[in-house]
Amino acid sequence: MTRAPLTGPSVWTGAELAASGDWVRSFDAAHIAEIEGALANIKHLCPVLGFPKDAFPLPRTAALLADVSNELEHGRGAVRLRGLPVARYEPNDLRRIFWGIGRHLGTAVFQNARGEAMGEVRDETRREDKSFDPTQEGRVASARARSRSTGPLRWHTDRCDVIALLCARNAMEGGISKLVSIPAIHNAMLERRPDLLELLCQDYWRSRPADEDGLSGGNVYAQPVFGFADGRITSQYSRTYVEQAQEVPGVPKLSAAQNEALDMLAATAEALCLHSAFEDGDIQLLNNHVIYHGRTAYADDAPSGRDRLLLRLWLATPNSRRLPDGFETLWGTTAPGAVRGGVVQPQSGERVAA
Repeated sequence: MTRAPLTGPSVWTGAELAASGDWVRSFDAAHIAEIEGALANIKHLCPVLGFPKDAFPLPRTAALLADVSNELEHGRGAVRLRGLPVARYEPNDLRRIFWGIGRHLGTAVFQNARGEAMGEVRDETRREDKSFDPTQEGRVASARARSRSTGPLRWHTDRCDVIALLCARNAMEGGISKLVSIPAIHNAMLERRPDLLELLCQDYWRSRPADEDGLSGGNVYAQPVFGFADGRITSQYSRTYVEQAQEVPGVPKLSAAQNEALDMLAATAEALCLHSAFEDGDIQLLNNHVIYHGRTAYADDAPSGRDRLLLRLWLATPNSRRLPDGFETLWGTTAPGAVRGGVVQPQSGERVAA
C-alpha cells in the first residue's frame, strides 16, 4: 500500500508548539466568576460528581470550552487551560468544578472496573495498607497502577476520546508532562522507515488487564497501532499491554522487526515531543487519537504540601471521529460522536459515569 504524509494542524513538533505557545488558553476573571457562581448554585443541591451539564451553567465560558473542543478534534489535539485558582477551593468543590467543566466538553466514562469516575493521579506507594504495588508485573497490574507511583510513564493513550487532567498540586520536582503528535510520528517513520511504519499499521496483540476490565485475566485482542477511517488517523497504544500479551499462551511472539518498529516509535516520540511542566490549576486536555502522552519521574515533599495530585476525567466527546473497523473491540462502537471507550462495569454493563 502506498501511504502519503498526513497533513493539517495535528502534525506538529514540540519545538513548534513551545515556540507558538498558543496551545495554552487562559480563564479570565469573568470566566472564574461564572465558574464560582455555578459552583455556588449546585454545591448544596447536587452530589460531588454525576450531575448534568445543565446543572453547571456556563453561558460565557461555554464559548471558550467550545473553542477548546474544536481544537482537540480538528486542531492540534492538545490544549492547556490555565488560571483556575485551585487553592481557593476545598477538595470536593474542586472536584465539582472539574466535573462541571468536563461535562461541557463531553460525557465521563468509567476508568476502571471499580467504577472510578474521577481518578486521582498521585503517589500511592506510601499507603499504610501496602495493598498498592506499582511494581507488580503480569496481567493484573496495569499502566493505570503505574501512573500512581512517582516513576516515569512511557508513551501511551487512554481508552477515551479525550483525557482531562487537572493539576490540584504540583510535586516538589519533576513530573513534567510529555506530549507528542501521533501524525508527526507517522510522517517521520514514513520518511525514514516505511517498512516499519507498515508493521505498525498491522495487528499487534495486547492484553486487557483485569483491573481495567473486571475480567479474570488472559484476555487479549489484536489491533494495529495506527488505524485509519475517513482518511483520519487514530492510535490506541501502550507498550506495556503489548508486552503483557506476550505472557499469554497462544499469543504469537513479536518478531524482531515488530519490536524494532516499537523501538523506533518510542525514539521518534522522544525526538519530536513537547516537555511542559504543570502549574497548579492547569487543566490539560488531550485527544487520545492524535496525541501520545507520558511524564518524567517526580519527587514529592508531603510535609511542605508539595505532593503531586492530578484529578483525571475520561471523556467521550460529541464531535469525535469515526474509528476504524475492528476498534469496537475496545471502544464498544466505532461510530463518530458516540459515547464510547471507558471500562464497562462488570455488574451493570454500564460505561457511562454520568
